[in-house]
Amino acid sequence: MAKCDICGKSVHFGNNVSHSHRRSNAIWNSNIKNVKCKVNGASKRMHVCTSCLKSGRVERA
Repeated sequence: MAKCDICGKSVHFGNNVSHSHRRSNAIWNSNIKNVKCKVNGASKRMHVCTSCLKSGRVERA
């Protein structure tokens, strides 16, 4: 459950590349926090990425 409810940012996929240039699969999870936010005057728990929190897209309750 690494998906932001605001911007939709989720996991990223790619390759780990070793020194000998062998490749293996890699997953990078987004930095998601479970936060109480104000939505239409009421407080609600949401999964929000830290870039949305830092930019001020979400008002914390």
